[in-house]
Amino acid sequence: MKDAPKNFGLIGIAGYIAERHLRAIKDTGNRLLASLDKFDSVGKIDNYFPGSDFFVEFERFDRHVDKLKRSGVQLDYVSICSPNYLHDSHIRFALRHHADAICEKPVVLNPWNIDALQEIEKETGRRIYNILQLRYHPVITELRDKIAALPGDKKHDIDLTYITSRGNWYYISWKGDVNKSGGIATNIGVHFFDMLGWIFGPVISNRVHLLERDKASGFLELERARVRWFLSIDSNDLPAAAREKGKRTYRNITVDGEELEFSEGFTDLHTVTYREILDGKGYGLEDARQSIETVYQIRNSALSVLTGEYHPLIKK
Repeated sequence: MKDAPKNFGLIGIAGYIAERHLRAIKDTGNRLLASLDKFDSVGKIDNYFPGSDFFVEFERFDRHVDKLKRSGVQLDYVSICSPNYLHDSHIRFALRHHADAICEKPVVLNPWNIDALQEIEKETGRRIYNILQLRYHPVITELRDKIAALPGDKKHDIDLTYITSRGNWYYISWKGDVNKSGGIATNIGVHFFDMLGWIFGPVISNRVHLLERDKASGFLELERARVRWFLSIDSNDLPAAAREKGKRTYRNITVDGEELEFSEGFTDLHTVTYREILDGKGYGLEDARQSIETVYQIRNSALSVLTGEYHPLIKK
């Protein structure tokens, strides 16, 4: 017998990533009852759930969810796509309304927020899931299996380069405020740090060589890997070949000198993630802890002297 559709709420529906959540809710056969965003350019809802309710004020959204509950209609999940610094509060909202939370990365900005939310999980009996979709990418899972089959004492050498150009708007938005986004390493890098930790194990050392509002770089030693990383939103950092082709994004990861090609296969990963969550197998707070600790340390570390290993773009 097929399970009845689950009831969803969604916070932050005007944002770019929200459409992947809308698609995932629909593709898994569930329904969106209500959504919230202070911005009202949300016509994309019509492609998925035109009959759902929409609010631009949190207080009215909160009251609506409470009224639904009192009328016998309970939200099963609240999907959270709001700005990073609001995740903690919106997760608490979901659990207070007896719903599980499905939250975009980073689940929170600070490691101690994880501890507090775990206490609320225990108090409410609800779950908090984090979208860690790279863990479902076929190329990444294949690499993890390959590394797991090799001798455990082998250290792998990794270069991670991710440049995704952003215009002046970025610095005016919440993304450009380190107190709201967590800065470059958190905002555009946390999913890479999660993926690397998932494959190569716990962090041994974490050194930062560059930390600016538009780029960051450092050296991360994991149990089974040495990682030189460089993250940037500055188009001037793009390789000449990419600029000549008019590209604004460059993603490159090499493992022991071999390029890891995973530029394709991203479109359905949120749906895969939702299916796992609905089956009770999603990734929770503890799974997210190492990457949250890593990016927290990056944005709060003193810069290290350029000795030993560092990313080659540092010298550009």
